[in-house]
Amino acid sequence: MTIIYNEETKEFHLYNNEMSYIMKILQNNQLGQLYFGKRVPHRASFDYLVEMQHRPMTAYPFEGNLYFSLDHLKQEYPSYGTSDFRHPALEIHQKNGSRITNFEYKTHEIYRGKPKLANLPATYTEHDDEATTLQITLLDSVISVELVLLYTIFKGENAIARSARFKNMGTESVDLTTAMSANLDLPDDDYEWIQLSGAWGRERHIKNRKLEQGIQSVGSTRGNSSLQHNPFIALKRPHADEFQGEVMGFSLVYSGNFLAQAEVDTHGQTRVMMGIHPHGFTWHLEKDEEFQTPEAVIVYSDKGINGMSQTYHRLYRTRLVRGEWRDKTRPVLINNWEATYFDFNEEKILEFAEAAKEDGIELFVLDDGWFGERNDDKRGLGDWVENREKLPSGISGLAQKIEEIGMKFGLWFEPEMVNKNSNLYREHPEWMIETPERRASHGRNQFVLDFSQKEVVDHIYEMMAHILKDGNVSYVKWDMNRSMTEVYSKAYDSKRQGEICHRYILGVYDLYERLTLAFPHVLFESCASGGGRFDPGMLYYAPQTWTSDDTDAIERLKIQYGTSLVYPLSSMGAHVSAVPNEQAFRTTPLETRANVAYFGSFGYELDVTKLSEEEREEMKKQVAFFKQYRQLLSQGTFYRLLSPFEGNFTAWMVVSEDKKEAIVGYYKVLNEVNGTFRRLPLKGLDPHKSYHIEKLNENFSGSELMNIGLITSDASAGQDLQGNKLPSDFSSVLYVLRAE
Repeated sequence: MTIIYNEETKEFHLYNNEMSYIMKILQNNQLGQLYFGKRVPHRASFDYLVEMQHRPMTAYPFEGNLYFSLDHLKQEYPSYGTSDFRHPALEIHQKNGSRITNFEYKTHEIYRGKPKLANLPATYTEHDDEATTLQITLLDSVISVELVLLYTIFKGENAIARSARFKNMGTESVDLTTAMSANLDLPDDDYEWIQLSGAWGRERHIKNRKLEQGIQSVGSTRGNSSLQHNPFIALKRPHADEFQGEVMGFSLVYSGNFLAQAEVDTHGQTRVMMGIHPHGFTWHLEKDEEFQTPEAVIVYSDKGINGMSQTYHRLYRTRLVRGEWRDKTRPVLINNWEATYFDFNEEKILEFAEAAKEDGIELFVLDDGWFGERNDDKRGLGDWVENREKLPSGISGLAQKIEEIGMKFGLWFEPEMVNKNSNLYREHPEWMIETPERRASHGRNQFVLDFSQKEVVDHIYEMMAHILKDGNVSYVKWDMNRSMTEVYSKAYDSKRQGEICHRYILGVYDLYERLTLAFPHVLFESCASGGGRFDPGMLYYAPQTWTSDDTDAIERLKIQYGTSLVYPLSSMGAHVSAVPNEQAFRTTPLETRANVAYFGSFGYELDVTKLSEEEREEMKKQVAFFKQYRQLLSQGTFYRLLSPFEGNFTAWMVVSEDKKEAIVGYYKVLNEVNGTFRRLPLKGLDPHKSYHIEKLNENFSGSELMNIGLITSDASAGQDLQGNKLPSDFSSVLYVLRAE
């Protein structure tokens, strides 16, 4: 892993053992992109990669030169209007009304390690030898604005972290209207585009299509990264699949409005960019003020989509997630929401917790309804004081009683929201986000607090810190149940209103940072109506996220499969819920519900006291199984084997780092009649080891299992004449492999 600068050719070569990233200072003193992909040997000059040709109906910056045009050159961080007609990575509105800029190379610095981004989540290093950083400083001398581009290449991962920082060095103010985190110009368009999209209850479904001329993009203008689109895209070669071929991933470490876009020009070049969505965004810079963009993490894989995913999993699990819970296995929890909703009291909660403890559950989570006058979703948000009518012992008393039962205690908050029927709103109506003289839209009968105001964040921090300090709380579920509308802050003047969405997210990050530092023992789980803010920015503070409000096992196959393209299993909250399922109204076997939920941070969302004795016994076995294998499930290498988006079957597996253990999950949605014999080729095993499979009570070599495959045929492959138990719809099997 190193970064080389060739003074003679003005070229930068960033590389590690597997990949190269090459760029150069062009003849106009701007940065050009030459190559990103599999590692290539360093050479004295890569100048042959700068391809120019005269093309009619374009523009040329240098008089008399009919070859050098930014319209056709690959660039690092392009602007619009000086012969480049494509979408720009930056745009600055200046005092005279112009948006034309010219950022030229000024200086650069290469150093070991990785800098921390001010007030923003980002990947990090624990030792300086884990990464090398290139910092390039550019300057527009006309407006005296400095632009610093940061590139960090990791030693052990095929990943580059990128961001940009602007500083106004001049005397006149300017307004940033576009500030992308990263831009990558590619020499061709022979790619298929992958995105993760959906809606509430069906988040992060995999969508893919061929790149075409024009613009394809996903994004959010909702104030949160959204249920609709995740801040991630990938480009793969048409022949690439899960296990072979070139794939590039682009992931934004951010939780607010974003844009991920690919623009293919009519000459087949592709421009990929990612960052804060320009729609509605401005950032006003007075003299000496700075703006730092969020970080984008770009991953290269020549081992297919699984190879890309495994890089993201390792990097995000070990160098994005922080704190005590980064490497610790997570407790098995039970949440009371689907069991009681708002209708509970201390007696009912303790009865519920005692039953859960008998089944081996380690953490009880009290959900919505414990505070203020919160007996429905129309009141109480913002009043983070325990309801003594429901909980006469308060949170501290209840937590102590839960601890005496032998469980840890967790609590639900929705700190970013307020009901108008609350003491907080009555005392501080000016703390609500709303536009003067306009109707304020509600969502779930609630409104958004103005977290762009430090005073608001301070107040919420004090209320939450008081509960966490006195209540002996071990876990916090941080919910967020609506997007932002009528965005306006009464605390800022007109020239700052385009900053509010970003300032809001900075306020959320500030509250998270302060709480996680003050209460390092607390396990935080982020939530936003389920998966509405499942993004890398949240993982920096909360090592797991509630994957979706949809807990139906069959729907979760697609949701968890899609989520795994970027996010590690340890980050996915995955629970067993009651049937018929609340969202899909489907009845699935308890075994299948657990077999899906094991591949995540495992827990339950049901009333244990209403289960039959047979179900309770099965539940105890499930909890014991997860406890036995949770380190493997959370920290092993994950492989997707069969996609739920492509057929009736889904399969995935986790393999331990030493390849001595593995667990395979195999799921059938609808039963077959006289079906086919089936084999499932496994991945990631040691071909020379012999593996015992408990379910089959047989031994097979790793080579057999990976090349011949695991036989997964069941009694539906023909007609059963032996009176065996027949498979049904929504069936599943877990295979545990141990090397001998």
